[in-house]
Amino acid sequence: MPENSWPENDSYNELEPLDSLLSECRDAIQGVSTEEFESEFFQGLAGRRRKAAFALTVIWGSTVALHFIVWGSWLVVGLTALLFIQALRVVFARPLKLPEPLSEETKDQWPYVSLLVAAKNEEAVIGRLVRTLCNQDYPVDRYEVWVIDDHSTDRTPLLLEQLAKEYRQMKVLQRPANASGGKSGALNQVLPLTRGQIVGVFDADAQVPTDMLRRVCPSFQREAVGAVQMRKAIANASLNFWTRGQKAEMAFDTYLQQQRIAIGGIGELRGNGQFVRRTALESCGGWNEETITDDLDLTFRLHLDQWDIDFVIFPAVQEEGVTNAIALWHQRNRWAEGGYQRYLDYWRLLVSNRMGTLKTLDLFSFTIIQYILPAAAVPDCLMALVRNRPPVLAPISSFAVTLPLLGIFIGLRRISKQEKFRASNFFDTLVATLRGVFYLFHWILIMASTTARMSVRPKRLKWVKTVHHGTGDESLEF
Repeated sequence: MPENSWPENDSYNELEPLDSLLSECRDAIQGVSTEEFESEFFQGLAGRRRKAAFALTVIWGSTVALHFIVWGSWLVVGLTALLFIQALRVVFARPLKLPEPLSEETKDQWPYVSLLVAAKNEEAVIGRLVRTLCNQDYPVDRYEVWVIDDHSTDRTPLLLEQLAKEYRQMKVLQRPANASGGKSGALNQVLPLTRGQIVGVFDADAQVPTDMLRRVCPSFQREAVGAVQMRKAIANASLNFWTRGQKAEMAFDTYLQQQRIAIGGIGELRGNGQFVRRTALESCGGWNEETITDDLDLTFRLHLDQWDIDFVIFPAVQEEGVTNAIALWHQRNRWAEGGYQRYLDYWRLLVSNRMGTLKTLDLFSFTIIQYILPAAAVPDCLMALVRNRPPVLAPISSFAVTLPLLGIFIGLRRISKQEKFRASNFFDTLVATLRGVFYLFHWILIMASTTARMSVRPKRLKWVKTVHHGTGDESLEF
């Protein structure tokens, strides 16, 4: 196994019936009959490989056909023009203004919040996070902290035992060795024990400011908001090329999140630093235990259930970035596969425009760039070599490279403006942008290989967590 990761023992065969998921999610998507929902999950989730193979065949076949059709290049130009129009809407949109933090005058009306941390062998970082969460500038009787210890074999249980004695709002749930479902299973198990109107989820390596709750909770004042995602930042960004690249990647994500939400598009959850309205979470059936990226899956189900997802640029949740190419490859492959799985699982609901026109158009545009284009690049380049002509998808590919250039640069400048003490000059931002664009090219390889692998290889679900090293300053002694 690569550095920074380890596999869980529980897994399932993707061809087995998914009774557990049906029992949790049968009524998740309102307006869909029991028969339709059951058909979608039995025939959908159980046939991911078959559907992935069909999708890959369509993508490759269509790409090859474009080289032989007389008007194929014009079709690509037309599609590029439509994507360009959508991109103009994104670029010129004005980000939504963040609501003011909760004021002391309304303290008796502040929502009750449950903060959840699923932890397994996190002795290096769990103490720091728990102390931060338990020292929020928020009434102690208005929030609780739950740590789910997923059968840790290091000092994590001892640390949690001592911390629970120190903070009365902290509670610990111990999971047995045979517990299933990975992180999703841990969160689902603790949810009935919590009382929060709003549920926040954090990874064990998260670092957050003490005014976090006062700044995030106001976003839920809008009734349509089902979830809020905090901006993610890389705590060890200055370490090497890979961590600097992840910093640029998070800046690009910040830009896209703000702009897409501003045009009525899709906001996405990123796992660490996500807050979900309890009623929205329950209406969607909780966290999906049959996916390897619970946050991406929940994103689709919330939007399909007519909820919005907001994004806050400040405060940020800091986390450790992976530190080498092998660890990055494995982590991003998992993200890519989980992101692709949700299209295979919910495609019928997606094409039925259940999200609404604006969200569907937004999703369609980014699906082409993020998922279809990398998969189509392989046959496109091969056909270009065989026929000695430029790739037919060159217009879209050029367009797809331009957006990260703009997005990373603006994202970095916005973050720098928010964090004035870390402000960087124009030249430094430009260098970081160019380095970030070069770094992002690894996604082309990952998306292409993931799409192909899911089409031909039998898959057994395997949850993988990143091993966190912390700073070595854990002060609890035994």
